[in-house]
Amino acid sequence: MEIQRNPTRAVRIGSLTIGQGHPIAVQSMTATHTQDVAATVAQVQAIAEAGGDVIRIAVDSQKDAAALAEVRQQTTANLSVDLQENYRLAEVVAPHVDKVRYNPGHLYHHERDKPWQDKVKSIVAAASAHDCAIRIGVNCGSVDPDKRAKYDPEDSITPMLESALEHCKLLDSLGFTRYCVSLKDSDPAKVIEVNRRFAAERNDVPLHLGVTEAGMPPDGIIKTRIAFEQLIGQGIGDTIRVSLTLPNARKPEEIEAGRTILADIAAGRVRTVVDFGRDELNIISCPSCSRVENEAFIELAADVKAMTAYAQQHAITIAVMGCRVNGPGETDDADLGLWCGPSHVNLKRRSETLGAFSYDEILPRLKDELDQLIAER
Repeated sequence: MEIQRNPTRAVRIGSLTIGQGHPIAVQSMTATHTQDVAATVAQVQAIAEAGGDVIRIAVDSQKDAAALAEVRQQTTANLSVDLQENYRLAEVVAPHVDKVRYNPGHLYHHERDKPWQDKVKSIVAAASAHDCAIRIGVNCGSVDPDKRAKYDPEDSITPMLESALEHCKLLDSLGFTRYCVSLKDSDPAKVIEVNRRFAAERNDVPLHLGVTEAGMPPDGIIKTRIAFEQLIGQGIGDTIRVSLTLPNARKPEEIEAGRTILADIAAGRVRTVVDFGRDELNIISCPSCSRVENEAFIELAADVKAMTAYAQQHAITIAVMGCRVNGPGETDDADLGLWCGPSHVNLKRRSETLGAFSYDEILPRLKDELDQLIAER
């Protein structure tokens, strides 16, 4: 199937170039603890051998940054770094990676009195000095609070779009154009809409596509496929990630899933209707990554799916998040949310916190809340 790609500019990421008609790149993210250098290197290599074009590593401290430097010495893969909530680490990690990803919504967590523009300028300065590309990564659950406050709470798309466009404008004004943008949500329909709207305004900017917290396979692959088929089929998208909740050893499956979807789109093997989970149970879970504070989260996500099978015909969304970065904000829109800490799981009913429970206690407590929700409806 011949697809007319959007005329985005070229952006180099290490040995790879995205945009301007280059092949769509496929990415993944390590799920190991970054400070476990041997395990992280092994996973980077496994993802690269599976065909991963760019591999992202999370860094949240100076110790993580030091470990990243060691990882860099042991691999030639194209590495991206996720700055998490600490933009100040950019100058420390930039010498060791090919791309720096920051989230506009996370710029408010430190030095709250400092203008976000100054924080971005420091990221750009580090990227420029060390030959790095940048990804402006906007997520539905962690949008710039000033943007969110301007719009109806039911409108989650416009704040994301406005934030992305504002950051693009700032980078452009600084003379830095070696960047791409991602706009992600756990709802494929919202991913489609926000990326279409962005591409209509800035078709020069390469887009990184993904459905965040897509969940476990096969459901997570289906959700992602729906979004990718509709966007890539219209020429939108220059690099992709399939974000799946998987055990560490299976992370390369994200690459396999991405390559399969791209091949199917190219061959015309696509769905024609975008409608997922509207009248049935929808379980979303974040991809396993190095931010996960207890690997029991992965088993818990599978247990939640199995336990809730009896409620399949009820239009209820349950979110299972693996860390403090995505957990608090990205469970707010779910009917029931679990965000997992090192020893306890925080249970929420939309934005209301119901308590913290041990991993052994959480499933019966979740079932009680689910039963009550079904009864109320």
